[in-house]
Amino acid sequence: MPADLPSVAEVQATLAADPSLKCVVCYARISFDGRAKDAHGIEDQHRELAAKAKGLGWLVVYRYTDNDKSASKEEVIRDDFEQMLVDLTTGRTPEGYPVHGVMAINDDRLYRRPGDWERYLRAFTVQPERVYYDSNGLQDLYAEGFEVKGLVGVAMSLAETRKKQRRSRSSHHNRAIRGQSVSAWRPFGWDDDKITLRPAEAAAIRKAVKDVVAGASVSEITTQWKEAKFLTSRGNAFQYATVKQVLLNARLCGYREIKGELVRGEDGQPIVGEWQAVVTPKEWFAVVSTIRARGRGTGQPRGGLVHKYLLTGILRCGSVADDGSACNNKMIGIKSNDWLTYRHAYMCKKTVDGGCNKTYKRGDETDKHIERLVRAKLKKDAAAAAKDVPDWTRGDELEAALRRRKALEQRWQTGQIDDETFFRNLPALDALVKELRADEASHLALVVAAEAATSDIDVEWQGKTLTQRREMIKGALHAIIAEPGGKGRKPFDVNQLKPVWRSSE
Repeated sequence: MPADLPSVAEVQATLAADPSLKCVVCYARISFDGRAKDAHGIEDQHRELAAKAKGLGWLVVYRYTDNDKSASKEEVIRDDFEQMLVDLTTGRTPEGYPVHGVMAINDDRLYRRPGDWERYLRAFTVQPERVYYDSNGLQDLYAEGFEVKGLVGVAMSLAETRKKQRRSRSSHHNRAIRGQSVSAWRPFGWDDDKITLRPAEAAAIRKAVKDVVAGASVSEITTQWKEAKFLTSRGNAFQYATVKQVLLNARLCGYREIKGELVRGEDGQPIVGEWQAVVTPKEWFAVVSTIRARGRGTGQPRGGLVHKYLLTGILRCGSVADDGSACNNKMIGIKSNDWLTYRHAYMCKKTVDGGCNKTYKRGDETDKHIERLVRAKLKKDAAAAAKDVPDWTRGDELEAALRRRKALEQRWQTGQIDDETFFRNLPALDALVKELRADEASHLALVVAAEAATSDIDVEWQGKTLTQRREMIKGALHAIIAEPGGKGRKPFDVNQLKPVWRSSE
């Protein structure tokens, strides 16, 4: 709302005294806010509309804004545009101000697709005698034939938009063929000219490529880059997806790609760009192959059922009937009621669906407990796989060898033994100390490896998708038996969850 807007009661009183007053709403939109992201284009539109409303004697009661949002792309949701349609239909803003009209700099700020035009016109004309203003002046949206006129305008706007998109794609491809950089933003690893490397970022990428090929996870790289305070080209902290995007980009080895496909010349060979490469093509192909191989079989099953909740089908009802038989049906995840503090729950199916409908568990606590159990099990297995490292038991032997060597040196320095005796006995003691220290170092390496194996589980778990987490849980557990909590609202009890591990432990 405008800062100087009178209260609803004051506006209602003014309308009673002057029924000709028009309370209008303003809509501003811009498709691309530029790199500054300061919304200056939106502010300019609202300022111009406010000045025009003042000249017309209208009162602006609400300003709708969709910044950095396209009106021609079907997948883009314009929240304020949708809210405006609701308010036009009800005839009031969310605060209760009446809506007698709409103002926009141009009609293509409001709509660029036929469906949006039809929805807007329908909402606008719910009430009679509303006013509409754009850069062409006052428009009568109730006039006969205006609906068709609007559709013609939308069609012309769509045609122009698609023409621009075709020209942009053609220009993009031609520049790619020439090996020119077409990045709108400075790519991570390169300087502002998009050609010269930034040493620190490039070194981090090279290390990440080598580490991933050697077995490190993308989650580990993400953690390392966050700890190093690296930021994306847009100034955001790195996430799993953005790190993966950097490593899969052919730009790293100097190649050019469009929508995941390498751009090739007439000879079939990849086009080499004008920018400096970070790694060799061989290294880039290796890291791409490694990352993609890890994802096979763990993603969304094609054509299969994708579960929305972590433990759907893994939890089993532990309710026992009067005859002693267990229900044992797979429990399903459901959205919880709005008044509850948690968002989902698990319940046994209804009797008509083969269940007993007697077991219900809140979802967040159940998920948290099972995830903690499974991570602990995975850590234990990882540590065992790395090696079950016992305590190093040769510490006393090392200390004794060090004392004997020191004593030998003291006897030689004080003249108690001659040079021949000293140098005859010293090599054996040196070799023993060296062997014991090497054994201690090897033991420490095993300890570190075991610790690293257990600590990586939590890091990697955070980077897993819901489907991947389900697969890891199913790999560790046959099922989880959920016992009924009884009637009435009771505190969550983890003891009512009985994991059935796949191992005998």
